[in-house]
Amino acid sequence: MLATGDDQRPFVGQTLWSGESEQGAAGLAWDWVFLPYGVVALVDPLSLVTNLQFLSADGEVLAPMESVRQLNEIVHSLPWQHEVQRRLSSH
Repeated sequence: MLATGDDQRPFVGQTLWSGESEQGAAGLAWDWVFLPYGVVALVDPLSLVTNLQFLSADGEVLAPMESVRQLNEIVHSLPWQHEVQRRLSSH
């Protein structure tokens, strides 16, 4: 996690999640913002960066816009918001 911010501007940062699979390394990154009342949100749910490739039921590669839904489901299933809140509270 990388973050910047101060009393005048909200904290913003980037998060990178990565792991190994049978096919090799996989990664997913996104920008976030720390909003009032401790809310951490994606800056832009359409601007996730990844090396993952999604396939249709027929084995066809999904277009980027079709993959965005899959990527957002992955991000929302990860405990990244709690980790951001924890790290920022230690500053």
